[in-house]
Amino acid sequence: MGPSGAARLIGDIGDIRRFASRGHFASWNGTAPWTPPPATSNATACPELGTRRINRVLHIMASVQLRHDTPGRAYYRRRLAEGKTAMEAIRALKRRLSDAVYRQMTRDIERSRTGPRGQPGATLQSSATDPNPEVNSSEQSLAGPTDHHPRTPNTNPA
Repeated sequence: MGPSGAARLIGDIGDIRRFASRGHFASWNGTAPWTPPPATSNATACPELGTRRINRVLHIMASVQLRHDTPGRAYYRRRLAEGKTAMEAIRALKRRLSDAVYRQMTRDIERSRTGPRGQPGATLQSSATDPNPEVNSSEQSLAGPTDHHPRTPNTNPA
C-alpha cells in the first residue's frame, strides 16, 4: 500500500478501537458478506456499502496483490479453484485485507501503549537510552563560523 492509501485509512478510520471486532470493521467498510432481505420484505433499497473510500483503498490493495506473486494472489486463485466467481474471489480477498488492516491497526495501538522493553512511556528516543544521559543538544559543540563571501557588485550596469 502506498502512502496515500495509508493516509486515507488512518484519516477515515481514526481510532480502530471504536470497532468491537474485525467483523464490525468489515461491516463498516463494506467488505462483510451481505445477504438480501427476504422476498416478503418491503426493503428494496440497496445495501449500505460502508465507507466507500475505505472500500476503494481495499480494492486497490487487492488489485496490487493480484498483479504480483503475493499471498493475496494465491488466496484469490484458491477461491477460484473452489468454484467462486472472479467477483466473489475479489470480495473474499478484500475481506481478508480488511481483517489484516484491522489486525495491524490494533497491534499498532498496543505497541504505542508500551515502549520497546514493555515499559509504558519509554521509547528508543528517550534520554534514558542515551549512552551519555548528562549531555543534551544544547551542550554539544556547534559548527564554527562559516566563511561569508560577499556578492561581487555589478560593475556593468545595463
